[in-house]
Amino acid sequence: MKTTASILALTAFVGSMSAAGAETLNWARAGDALTLDPHAQNEGPTHTVRHQMYEPLIIRDQTGAFEAALATSWAPSESNPNVWVFKLREGVKFHDGADFTAEDVVFSYKRATHENSDMKELLNSIKEVRAVDDYTVEIETNGPNPILPSNLTDIFIMDKDWAEANDSVQVQDFEGGEITFATTNVNGTGAYILESREPDVKTVMVRNENYWGKDQFPMEVSKIVYTPIQNAATRVAALLSGEVNFLQDMPVQDINRVNSVNGLTVKKAPQNRVIFFGMNQGAQDLDSDNVDGKNPLSDVRVRKAMSMAINRDAIQKVVMRDQSEPAGMIAPPFVNGWTAAMDSESSTNVEAAKELMKEAGYADGFSIRLDCPNDRYVNDEAICQAAVGMLGQIGVNVNLDAKPKAQHFPLITDGKTDFYMLGWGVPTYDSEYIFNFLVHGRESDIGTWNGTGFNNAEVNAKIKTLPSNTNLEQRNADIASIWRVVQDEQLYIPIHHQVLNWGMASNVGISVDPEDKPVVKYFTMK
Repeated sequence: MKTTASILALTAFVGSMSAAGAETLNWARAGDALTLDPHAQNEGPTHTVRHQMYEPLIIRDQTGAFEAALATSWAPSESNPNVWVFKLREGVKFHDGADFTAEDVVFSYKRATHENSDMKELLNSIKEVRAVDDYTVEIETNGPNPILPSNLTDIFIMDKDWAEANDSVQVQDFEGGEITFATTNVNGTGAYILESREPDVKTVMVRNENYWGKDQFPMEVSKIVYTPIQNAATRVAALLSGEVNFLQDMPVQDINRVNSVNGLTVKKAPQNRVIFFGMNQGAQDLDSDNVDGKNPLSDVRVRKAMSMAINRDAIQKVVMRDQSEPAGMIAPPFVNGWTAAMDSESSTNVEAAKELMKEAGYADGFSIRLDCPNDRYVNDEAICQAAVGMLGQIGVNVNLDAKPKAQHFPLITDGKTDFYMLGWGVPTYDSEYIFNFLVHGRESDIGTWNGTGFNNAEVNAKIKTLPSNTNLEQRNADIASIWRVVQDEQLYIPIHHQVLNWGMASNVGISVDPEDKPVVKYFTMK
């Protein structure tokens, strides 16, 4: 059992920090982290907040290259091709002073495979995680898995003893509305320590003066005040007034305005994320349409017609003000498996779409509800509003229901939506990540974000071979064949690749991360 420092000692330590170098990052974006439980939700802003306080074994730097975090080295075992060996960083402390050891890694990886975990798809090739000694961990997979490290960059390590002491061994049941100690409290190894947490209001973190990497990273921010501001005008006003000095989710209509202000700047980069619509093709009948006894979305002609009705160029010009790139597949260009040919397959043709609707028996159209978030993606609700008008041209009368992401996402994971918006980033830079979550038929540990009802045994089998396929040529051929099915079946309606715009005070030094996951330990405050 590890010795745990008292909360009083931690409080005294934080209170005694030197005022020298005290720089506060007042950080705002549209939405909050859904939870602080490190394994409950696989969602970008949620990961971003947790990355300041928790750490994985491996992380990606701002170029997308692997960087050592809690592991200093990793390599396949010389004696067993099914085993990866991770050497852990020594001398690392959790925020409460407890030692970080291999038992915490074993515990965290087991925890992340729990049925409530939204991270389990990333670990479903793992057979066993074992501690060889305090600073060596072996991960054995079901067959060789050459891409395993790519799946580990958002698997955070918890303190086993802390979790046990605070009744947080099991992952929070987020969809069921459960609140646990780990939901609003953190004991990580990261560069920042949680000071206070008011969900959807404010999260405050202070610099960890005992951080193992304090001499390796700038660490110039001493305090982070993270504030979710859903209203776009209010977010920009906070930046313009100086109340905020770092702003994600910059409203595209305000980029030129902010850039024209002395002391402020907007930095831009393509994001590793695609925005798209999903359609429930698997149900016999839909709850949210006006067609009795059958499902119009089960007909591929209807799905293709709906895609052809969407004018992506108009969305790019009018809604996104050129801050997007029209998409024809749900993989970003960063990802292995993406091709320019497939990404140009979506086209607008209203008359041809009407003909497809007629052929499918829906010449008079039908009505359906579109579920959309209003605080997650750039102009998410405005994109949905534009789609309503476009789909109306082919007789698909859409009732838009927009709500915060905390209420929207469970509709997808619980199978309670027929037509929905979703965005997907790919931290592994490989198509397997997309297939695992969005294409494979829904099971307990795979396909959990596949709200389409698509379930193809042949495709499922190919997806499950991808982690262990060491023949790169064959693996890429399988990826291409899976994409061909996704495209031909019009499993999703791709809209666009997102473009990131971060607004900041000119003294804040950071480059835009294509993952949209700023890590504050890299920030400089000039």
